[in-house]
Amino acid sequence: MNRKTKSRVEVAFIYLFFIIMFILIGYPLIWTVMMSINPGTNMLVTQLIPESPTLEHYKWLFTSPNSDYLIWYRNSLGVAIANSLGSVVITSLIAYAFSRYKFIGRKYGLYMFLLLQMFPALMGMVALYILLTTIGLADSLIGLTIIYLGGQIPFNAWLVKGYFDTIPRELDEAAKIDGAGHLRIFTTIMLPLAKPILAVVALFNFMAPFMDFLLPRIVLTSPEKYTLALGLYNFINDQFSTNFTRFSAGAILIAVPIALVFLLLQRYLIGGLTAGATKG
Repeated sequence: MNRKTKSRVEVAFIYLFFIIMFILIGYPLIWTVMMSINPGTNMLVTQLIPESPTLEHYKWLFTSPNSDYLIWYRNSLGVAIANSLGSVVITSLIAYAFSRYKFIGRKYGLYMFLLLQMFPALMGMVALYILLTTIGLADSLIGLTIIYLGGQIPFNAWLVKGYFDTIPRELDEAAKIDGAGHLRIFTTIMLPLAKPILAVVALFNFMAPFMDFLLPRIVLTSPEKYTLALGLYNFINDQFSTNFTRFSAGAILIAVPIALVFLLLQRYLIGGLTAGATKG
């Protein structure tokens, strides 16, 4: 097989792979969108291309007195924003300390972060619930947010610390000569240069409360405190067990705030990819 034929075969396999991945990812998404504009509520009678498309299900989510969708949306947004901003602040401070300070236990602290990432969060669910019950934060959005913030520290701190290590220490030394302390170096040098990785942390932690089902299922028991993932599950599992079209409409709307945050942070994300490709 000559080089030209071999190249064509490789390209054909690449396109085949992309087509298969598009089918696996795109087909369920298209079905969900089409189901959300199908009339009726039963999944078995929905069509991929509805004959009479309607937006009635979206309207029902926001106007019906039987729908708690707006409450779930508000809860998810509140937890997501607090988790995103809190993670950026806490993670950047921890990562700066591990990147620039020399202290006893620094090496083993990094090993501990790496070790904690090896255990699934499911292992600590019972202990977390007992802890929240002990301090009176069970069935609380504040307690849920605290668990999200604490659970994301090992991975995020390791990630941001690695990025901080790529920032030349000569910048710190030059700032110290000018009289700057650690806090000023952190706020005026490190944070502006680390915007790409902090944007990644902010985006991932904003997405987590919208996507997570298991943790809210364990922590939250009151319907008025549900997040979207938990609320939509109970939406079809309880009294609206055949209401898959409204469930699909609610699921589609979850992507709206995530897409907005992605567009807002897009230039930093692209900048991070470019910087990562050009750094030594």
